[in-house]
Amino acid sequence: MNYEAEYLKDFTYQVFKKMGCPDDQAMTAADCLNQADLRGVDSHGVARLSGYVRLWELNRLNASPNMKIIHETPSTAVLDGDLGLGLVTGPHAMKIAIEKARTAGTGWVAVQNSNHYGIAAFHAMMALEHDMIGISMTNASPLVAPTFSKSRFLGTNPIAVAFPSQDEPPFVMDMATTTVANGKLEVLQRKGEDAPLGWAQDKDGNPTTDAYALKKGGAMLPLGGDREHGSQKGYCLGAMVDIFTAVLSGANYGPWAPPFVAFLEPPANPVGRGIGHFMGAIRIDAFRPASEFKQHMDNWIRTFRNAEPVAGQEKVLIPGDPERELTEERLKNGIHLLQPVIDDLNELARKFNLTFKEN
Repeated sequence: MNYEAEYLKDFTYQVFKKMGCPDDQAMTAADCLNQADLRGVDSHGVARLSGYVRLWELNRLNASPNMKIIHETPSTAVLDGDLGLGLVTGPHAMKIAIEKARTAGTGWVAVQNSNHYGIAAFHAMMALEHDMIGISMTNASPLVAPTFSKSRFLGTNPIAVAFPSQDEPPFVMDMATTTVANGKLEVLQRKGEDAPLGWAQDKDGNPTTDAYALKKGGAMLPLGGDREHGSQKGYCLGAMVDIFTAVLSGANYGPWAPPFVAFLEPPANPVGRGIGHFMGAIRIDAFRPASEFKQHMDNWIRTFRNAEPVAGQEKVLIPGDPERELTEERLKNGIHLLQPVIDDLNELARKFNLTFKEN
């Protein structure tokens, strides 16, 4: 069933308002989830909305945070998110990074005491309109086993980097440091389908195709899936994100990161505060003229896009191409929601005395 993007965004905004979010923060949070759906990251769009509501109901999320800088230098800052929505603390941190980059050339902001911040690309792309490179990372619920381990010590810990260009669409890399994001398993559960090998392992560390592996004590796998396919590299990337976002900021790291799902309690012995993020903004003209850089980015993009494809493939893609193409298609034809997601949204509508239409 398809829904117009603006309709879903407005419904999401109304839910956040009912939770007590200030108007501007509710709009930012709704936009973040809406962009996830438009870009084809269905696991991080309105499908996540009920999860935020459940955390708020358990007082594990502050709908009206008093965010404040607790340490800073001319080019860096640490932001206390006051347990707010990561959908709000993340953009706020990126705005600070951008302002610092205006004067110092680069800006770097570490965030503590936050929550799940949606898709990493949303935050990184904020820098593009300022002729800056945007970088965004977050740690997440510990669902991932380090290579050779059965223990769930890391999150999917995504990295996003956005480079502006002149005439070509921007280069936007947004990737989990696991084989797939956890939301992909949730989508398979809704569809009643198995997971491909290399996505997860069971509680004993054996490869599995069970999409419910996490709920049975299993773990997700680092990018690469196993040692023979380079999982140690995914493990290293996930660990790097954990250190940048949490050890550096003062948030909870590794197995102490609080879970997004409301049915699991946060660890009783935290080593920090909330979830952590790390944002960076790099002014291009701190290195070379922005127009010159963007012209060469156009050339880079066209060169790689025109690389000869292998048999059976139509073209070579540039990071950001699939999401951009899906955005165009979904703005035209609507966003498809699975019935379990529609049921969730209807339940939220009843909870907050709102209306969610059945198409």
